[in-house]
Amino acid sequence: MLLRNRPPQIETAPAPASGGFEHLPQSSIAVVRWLSANRVDYVLVGPLARAIRGDGSASGPVAIVPAPYGRNLDRLARALSSAHARLRVADRPAAAGIASSGQPVKLSAEKLLSGQRWMLRCGAHDLDIEGYGPGAPRYQELLYEASRFELAAELRVEVAAPEDIEHFDHVRRTGSAPEIRIARAARDPGLT
Repeated sequence: MLLRNRPPQIETAPAPASGGFEHLPQSSIAVVRWLSANRVDYVLVGPLARAIRGDGSASGPVAIVPAPYGRNLDRLARALSSAHARLRVADRPAAAGIASSGQPVKLSAEKLLSGQRWMLRCGAHDLDIEGYGPGAPRYQELLYEASRFELAAELRVEVAAPEDIEHFDHVRRTGSAPEIRIARAARDPGLT
């Protein structure tokens, strides 16, 4: 089998982070580098995006919203297949050197577009692929408001705006998109 047709694998060797990003977990940088090596277009949301924007207490899986066009989703599905992605059981963090636990999953572009949130583990690395559910910002909206950061040499990522990161955090916590409800109190006729 020709090696040039194989998708790049997740590198476990530590890579030096750019100034200001030394606090980021090496595992998360490895996942982002792997996504970039597989030429996947995405916007970061979730704990890593919070950490990049300065929240030192943020920890958790790399969460992305992939670009919804066919070739991009095919590249993502192929990369996940080559990394032996499995469904992650609950939100237990991956331990270094411990193989994935959970059900093996074979993802396709159609499954990735289904709107479902995929919580995956690729070896010792966690990755969440956020769905395109009702009320969720679309990829183009996220990209328009996103900022580009250089995490390491030749590793640039698009990070969602703080309000979009908060939206996906709310969805992760509650399972539904946030709603704004305006309730008007009935006026007491005696007060006017």
